[in-house]
Amino acid sequence: MNIITVATTPFPGQKPGTSGLRKKVKVFSQPGYLENFVQSIFDNLNGQQGKTLVLGGDGRYFNDVAIQIILRMAAATGFGRVLVGQNGILSTPAASAVIRKRGAFGGIILSASHNPGGPDDDFGIKYNLGNGGPANETFTDAVYARTREISAYRIVEPADIDLACLGETHIGAMRVSVIDPVADYAELLESLFDFERIAGLLARPGFRMRFDAMHAVNGPYAHAILEGCLGAPSGTVVNGTPLPDFGGGHPDPNPVYAAELVTALADPASGLSFGAASDGDGDRNMIVGRSFIVSPSDSLAVIAANYKLIPAYAEGLAGVARSMPTSCALDRVAAELGIPCYETPTGWKYFGNLLDAGKATLCGEESAGTGSNHLREKDGLWAVLYWLNILACRDEPVDRIVREHWRHFGRNVYARHDYEGIEAAKAEILFAELRQKLPTLAGMEFVAGRVKAADDFCYTDPVDGSRSDKQGVRVLLEDGSRVVFRLSGTGTEGATLRVYLERYVADPALHEIPVQEALAPLVALAEKVARIAEITGRKVPDVIS
Repeated sequence: MNIITVATTPFPGQKPGTSGLRKKVKVFSQPGYLENFVQSIFDNLNGQQGKTLVLGGDGRYFNDVAIQIILRMAAATGFGRVLVGQNGILSTPAASAVIRKRGAFGGIILSASHNPGGPDDDFGIKYNLGNGGPANETFTDAVYARTREISAYRIVEPADIDLACLGETHIGAMRVSVIDPVADYAELLESLFDFERIAGLLARPGFRMRFDAMHAVNGPYAHAILEGCLGAPSGTVVNGTPLPDFGGGHPDPNPVYAAELVTALADPASGLSFGAASDGDGDRNMIVGRSFIVSPSDSLAVIAANYKLIPAYAEGLAGVARSMPTSCALDRVAAELGIPCYETPTGWKYFGNLLDAGKATLCGEESAGTGSNHLREKDGLWAVLYWLNILACRDEPVDRIVREHWRHFGRNVYARHDYEGIEAAKAEILFAELRQKLPTLAGMEFVAGRVKAADDFCYTDPVDGSRSDKQGVRVLLEDGSRVVFRLSGTGTEGATLRVYLERYVADPALHEIPVQEALAPLVALAEKVARIAEITGRKVPDVIS
């Protein structure tokens, strides 16, 4: 094996965001760009010689090219073995499952999650630790520091691997094992849920479901698990073939980008009882009943409230956790159960310590991510199977289950308004002004109510004591309503401003008020405080979810 040392110079802006480094394909395909970042990851590892690395991605454009490069660099850095998904496919939750089951040193996942794919669109890469979860900030900060000073990367001479064929080959002394990307993950899910009962639900004459894989990575997993293991009729999974450009669609499971699924569930002629979708890399989900879309925050709360129905969790929950922008519906369930509810910054990596320490069993984010201690990533199909297990046990439709939940706990009316592709300079001005106003907001009166407090959310990890500052500006009202402002770390162009709006409604007679009507006073407050239209020029959000 001939290791080549290639001289290089740093590329600006290789700072990982909420979940790795995401840029346009044209940026990643520059000579040396991917190599610099991968070498910076490897330079911050310690003890990888002879160990196992897991590698795969969501099948988006440039995935296949990147895998071959990373394999050759892994050989040069001394890994003893790489487990790579067949055809380069490995969903994010499946990668976590493989890392944990096989005792791997770590893993590299190639995905830009719910972002669009194709030669003119997005690509991403992140490193996962040996616990199966995303690298923490200490590691990603060190990687970024290395990208700013790197002068060379190491790679072996070209020796592309046939990723279509299962089995083993070698790059020099390093074994490359092309594995079934579904097997370990499917085995894990079967150990958590009552598959026999779910299969019975799927076989009922009056029950029909549809799973929209959005031409993304979960297609093969859904075909194997829903139509294979569980016996759902052929055709239950739609858009089930992963495509490099996701069929020209936007693989984000929300009512805007999964509109066909929502429309089908609203049409009585479809005969559908239950619908679900997942995103580009398989870690997000959307749950839909007949003419009823379940918000991610409500889904998380319902999942927690019904834990006794699920074999893996029936003995009890150690605690639950949610990201700060996620609605407080989960908090109300935790209070009734008498268990802790942890509030973390956005980013699944913040749940890792809680899960590893046994402090939390279930966790989730408002951006359609839910999961548990079975992995260290959010898990789209896990959430779908959890809901199917609930439906099989309760024998009630989705909307009735959610409405009964509201009657019991009250409803946290919730929405997220996204302003995408804002000029970065304007976004910085908006947040600088917001932060300057924070000391003056408490006690102010708005149509929405009186402000109780306003702050910039900071998080101290209860396990290791690490601190994360400036994680979102919060305006908290005396009645429990709130508005949260945050810049997303998942985009590749400009800045995405996310405004989270939440109002608690206890009275069941008011639960059916349309969401945007119920939240209108908070929308007005957000505009008044942040001057969104004036600063950004955006009068309405691009996406409401």
